[in-house]
Amino acid sequence: MAFKSAFVAMAPDGDPNQHRATIKTQKLELTTVVVGWMNLNQAVEVCQELVQKEGVQALNLCPGFNHEAVVKIASAVGRKVPISVARGDVPSAIILNRILAKEGWL
Repeated sequence: MAFKSAFVAMAPDGDPNQHRATIKTQKLELTTVVVGWMNLNQAVEVCQELVQKEGVQALNLCPGFNHEAVVKIASAVGRKVPISVARGDVPSAIILNRILAKEGWL
């Protein structure tokens, strides 16, 4: 049986119905889903679906998810699902903000 994990990211044009992919090995099934930028309700629904319908056992969230969002997702999926949030250091965040501004995200 494979460990099922999911990475949920946000993008200004994210559509979880279109922007979804799964990679499978014998030991890992990794699903990536892109939701709309700062669309917390959509992110909560996607995470619930991943856990309840697809059997995802652990969630990883992109750095765009703030503490409030993590709490809402954690409450929605239950205490048995570990949630990790990708975070970088301050210099990386500065560089990332420049890149996202250049690409029209900010």
